Amino acid sequence: MTPMTADRPQMSVEEFEELASRAPETVRLEFINGKVVVKPMPDGNHSEIIAWLQRLCMQYRPELWLYAERGLKTERYRKGRARADGVLVPEGSFKGDGEWSGTAGALMAVEVTSFDSDAGRRDRVEKPDGYAAAGIPVYLLIDRDDCSVTVFTDPKDGRYRRQMNEPFGTAIDIPDPVGIRLETEKLKDYAD
Repeated sequence: MTPMTADRPQMSVEEFEELASRAPETVRLEFINGKVVVKPMPDGNHSEIIAWLQRLCMQYRPELWLYAERGLKTERYRKGRARADGVLVPEGSFKGDGEWSGTAGALMAVEVTSFDSDAGRRDRVEKPDGYAAAGIPVYLLIDRDDCSVTVFTDPKDGRYRRQMNEPFGTAIDIPDPVGIRLETEKLKDYAD
């Protein structure tokens, strides 16, 4: 049996978008590396982390907005669709878009791990590759499994060439083009 990849997907992007548009509101679908993935619904702590990050982004960069749960066209040649927990862009960047937006202008994609069996592969491997291939300069992973924050930067050839990983409680400087400092002590309150 031939494995599913971006070159041999389960379905076309158009078929996936049709499927995703008909999914119930309680189901969030993504199309990563040619495979349909069900993304878990966020729990309360997950939502609190995104709200915390939105406040920080507003304080440091009021001209930008961290949009939650945004559908992005990812991977080369638009063969993927990821539903980012957060994406930092200039305000109004998604005006007129449908459910899935291009990544032009996106400065940072954010994922907060969920407590499911696919989180490790999806958020730690597949999402960084997809966001890097889409040219998003920064990928921020807030990992509740190991209570750490990883900042991926310098995308080239579909991979981030640099990453910095720090435990919750550490001050983290997210480099330009984002240019904000995260005091992550508060994340300890949402690790469970």
